[in-house]
Amino acid sequence: MSMDSEKSAIIAACRMLLRPIASLLLKGGMTWREFSLLSKSVFVEVATRDYGIDGRPTNISRVSLLTGIGRKEVKRLRDAAAAPAETPVSKSTDATRVLSGWHQDPDFLDAGGEPRELTLDEGPASFEALCDRYAGDIPHSAMLKELIRVGAVEERNGRLRALSRYYMPVQSDPQWLLSAGSFLQDLGNNINHNIAVPAGDRSWFLGRATNPALRAADLPAFHAFLERQGEAFLEAVDDWLTRHAAEPGEADQRVRAGVGLFAIQGDNDDTQVDSHDQD
Repeated sequence: MSMDSEKSAIIAACRMLLRPIASLLLKGGMTWREFSLLSKSVFVEVATRDYGIDGRPTNISRVSLLTGIGRKEVKRLRDAAAAPAETPVSKSTDATRVLSGWHQDPDFLDAGGEPRELTLDEGPASFEALCDRYAGDIPHSAMLKELIRVGAVEERNGRLRALSRYYMPVQSDPQWLLSAGSFLQDLGNNINHNIAVPAGDRSWFLGRATNPALRAADLPAFHAFLERQGEAFLEAVDDWLTRHAAEPGEADQRVRAGVGLFAIQGDNDDTQVDSHDQD
């Protein structure tokens, strides 16, 4: 494969990989800017950890060369990663700025320091005035519709009341989001290992079975079938792992291992991969 075709394949694969990730992050209220800053720090983290020569830690110059990030910025990010406490990423969407202004700007607070109930467009302390100050170029009507949709604002008797200080497009359980990240990480680690299997190692099992012509009416039956068979398979794997678990005195011989199983549903127009892949 030529360098150009390999780079094209990486870009195409990256687009497929990023679509579900972008959807997940948008559900959680993360902006592109926040993701951009986070991804830069992760590039530095991975280049530092995984790309040293002869087992040595990757130096700043090599990390800069691999990532395309300047040496000073690499050093700043590595120092920040080594700090004991991670600074929370700030929410910076227009919707969050509107809600934050509503909770902090004295012009929109009542005598008790709480967000005032606002009219839509009457007077200096209206929702329209709030948006003029904090919503950028987003139309007032679009902003209000979205904030009501996600449950951050309610309208009652012609007045608007703030219910939340932060904008979350979809209310998700934080623990579920962490679990989702763990699933994606495990699958990504499998694929990354199989792309370049280390010398003396073996590829890890990776397989799927899909059919683009399943009758839509049979989807409930398929999911019921998968629940039964999948749960039975995972229980068998768990039993095997339990029987082969290291003894309490063998802590230095332990390794995390297992298998993931998930349903597939929906179109995939980005690839013509065979419907019964296995690695």
